[in-house]
Amino acid sequence: MSKGRNPGAWRYFSFLFGLLEPIRRIILVPVLKRAEARVPGRGVQAASTTGLPERSDLSRRLFLMAALIVSTFESVSAKNEDVSSRLRSQVDAAIARVRPALVRIRVVSAEFAEGREVKMQEVGSGAIITKDGYLITNHHVAGHAARMFCTLWNREEIEAELVGTDPLTDISIVKLKPDGPREFTAVSFGDSSRMRVGDYVLAMGSPMALSQSVTLGIISNTEMIMPRFFGPLARFRLDGEDVGTLVRWIGHDAAIYGGNSGGPLVNLRGDIIGINEISFGLGGAIPGNLAKSVAEQIMSRGKVQRSWLGIDVQPLFKHAKGEHGVLISGVLEDSPAAKAGLKAGDVLLRLGGPAIDVHYDEQMPDFMRLVSGLPIGKEVAAVVKRNGKEITLPLLPAERGEIYPKQQELKQWGLTARNLSFVLAREMKRSTLEGVLVTSVRPGGPAGEAKPSLDAKDVIVEVNGAPVKSVQDLIDFTRKLTDDKTDPVPALVTFARKASLYLAVVKVGIQELKDPGLEVTKAWLPVETHVISREIARQLGQPALKGCYITRVYADSTAEKAGLKAGDFILAVDGEKLTASGPEHEDELSTLIRQYDIGKSVELKILRDKAERKVSVELVRSPRLPREMKKYRNDDFEFTARDVSFFDAAEQQWSADQRGAFVEDVKSGSWAELASLYVDDLIVEVDGQPVENADALRRKMEQIAENKKSVVVMKVMRGIRTLYLELEPNWKN
Repeated sequence: MSKGRNPGAWRYFSFLFGLLEPIRRIILVPVLKRAEARVPGRGVQAASTTGLPERSDLSRRLFLMAALIVSTFESVSAKNEDVSSRLRSQVDAAIARVRPALVRIRVVSAEFAEGREVKMQEVGSGAIITKDGYLITNHHVAGHAARMFCTLWNREEIEAELVGTDPLTDISIVKLKPDGPREFTAVSFGDSSRMRVGDYVLAMGSPMALSQSVTLGIISNTEMIMPRFFGPLARFRLDGEDVGTLVRWIGHDAAIYGGNSGGPLVNLRGDIIGINEISFGLGGAIPGNLAKSVAEQIMSRGKVQRSWLGIDVQPLFKHAKGEHGVLISGVLEDSPAAKAGLKAGDVLLRLGGPAIDVHYDEQMPDFMRLVSGLPIGKEVAAVVKRNGKEITLPLLPAERGEIYPKQQELKQWGLTARNLSFVLAREMKRSTLEGVLVTSVRPGGPAGEAKPSLDAKDVIVEVNGAPVKSVQDLIDFTRKLTDDKTDPVPALVTFARKASLYLAVVKVGIQELKDPGLEVTKAWLPVETHVISREIARQLGQPALKGCYITRVYADSTAEKAGLKAGDFILAVDGEKLTASGPEHEDELSTLIRQYDIGKSVELKILRDKAERKVSVELVRSPRLPREMKKYRNDDFEFTARDVSFFDAAEQQWSADQRGAFVEDVKSGSWAELASLYVDDLIVEVDGQPVENADALRRKMEQIAENKKSVVVMKVMRGIRTLYLELEPNWKN
């Protein structure tokens, strides 16, 4: 190595020139040839025998290379400046068009908790869409508004009122209420279906309750959804509605924060192409075409009218390649689909139109919009595939009602309540819509102080013997009961709690909040009971009445066969009178019964319809507890299931012969969890074969493990619905 040469530097420059060689060969040599061709008498000289250009030639080439690089960067910079200038001009024009229609909405909303209407203040965004002052925003901003105040672009504040709201699409329409006649600047909708990934958009609104804000971004995804594997808790639900049912969001990276909700997503022409709603790193906007359709319906008739079939659906199984349709996973009882004869497991191929094709979750909103847009009351032909055959069924779509009717506070009762909807009644396994659903109870209030106390999900069905069909009935009765009264008035209330019927005396009226000191009644034999309190006895006009009130008689039990009914009063056992008259005597009946042998019959003295009678009931062994049932743990899929117990069937209101394996545990991160198998699911089929109990499930799962099946389909019952779950294990691991 020659003296004075730095070997490290030499290796570095050799490496650098090596990287530049492809650029030199492919790009620079042709350019240099053209450049030198323009210089008279010049050409590309031959390389020396050493493989390197002569020094003068090398200097000249390096000079030309530097000039070329500078020229290239200048050209790119000029182009960037040109693009930036053009973009800035478009952004300025769009802002100028939309800004006068942009509003900040301060909302005083009403929420309901602990038996009270709770007010809270929130801020959102909106845009004026008509010259007479209608503006659009989110349901989660304005849908529960008690009062609203809108701040315009010029900082003017105007009160507004809610015109109508749609939780299913998270859209609300608000009307400005100026002091006198006035015309506002409005912004129009563009065609959101024409937007493409990469298009520039502006998110406009009032983040963090600040003054108007604009952020620039691009559309990242035109069909953003919340994947099923996120689980039910990750669904975006408003008032019981899953917003993702109809909405497939426009995903974008224009920054949005709390307060941007309801603000417009705008294209560079200044048209609304979305309503900003959610942010998960990416922002999510309700497509403008959907928002516009909902807004027009609300403005014209105050609500959105949709059709309803009463089916639960899911995409076709992953192995169903080459097929089309959508899988019906469940059918609600008494729904249009049930009346038409549709069944869980059917594949719906057509609904009076073109073929249905739902293989992916992203396709589901399109199908749901098809269903919701069917003509109400007009028969449509539903073509389904069942057992390999196509069947055509006449289907009559009904109008879709709201799932959660509005709540109201009843201060004299110390509770909040709502009417029952069709779906809500079915969820609660009630056969009628009559009654008042308690949504929350104020601790220490009249309903909370009653014995037994009322609680959320109880349904009030009678007051002082008069039927209560709706919240308005209860309000009217309360007014009559408390008018001209200064003290709370006792009322005998009949309410349903799941399958049981209870009696309680509620002192209706305004009273001080007290520590409720609630006690839960507990007792079991073939019947469930609670004590006849002194208040109940007095209210019934029989102050000396003592004993127990039957709240439930278990189906197919000796008590039912003996003729006992919910609503009977038990006064004596084998001639021994009961003395229970308060919560402290709750165990009296069960203590007496435990003194007898299993199989022994006892004579009960009961009161029914104000007449006393005697009933002989055979005592039986208490059913096995859930913890005593036979269990099966699957280590491949990591879940545990057991036989159905008597108490499971009673709690879930299944028939006594219900078969299946009751899921007791699902490990986090397991194959079972990934397939959305949940605790309290009832596995009734595996790969189309019925599962009778835990042993049958064990045999089937062992066969699956032996064959190493790549996909396992489980049919499960979950509440009132049935679902098909696909488990996809990796047997190699």
